[in-house]
Amino acid sequence: MGDDNTVLNKGERIPRRPLPEFEHEDGGFIVALKKHGLIGTALDDKNQYGPHAMIILLIIVATVTGSLLYLLM
Repeated sequence: MGDDNTVLNKGERIPRRPLPEFEHEDGGFIVALKKHGLIGTALDDKNQYGPHAMIILLIIVATVTGSLLYLLM
């Protein structure tokens, strides 16, 4: 049905993927951004601050998009 790496547990219809590599950062969000970068933290889930970095990335993209639309008016 899928990859050889997927696991189908009893009672489940959708097989599970193995968890990605994950590093726990004790220093906080800023330390995680300095170590893995915004893209690595937000999109590659390199540490536990992925959702926080996604919100920051969303704000940046929305600001750039809004600014471009404002300038094109």
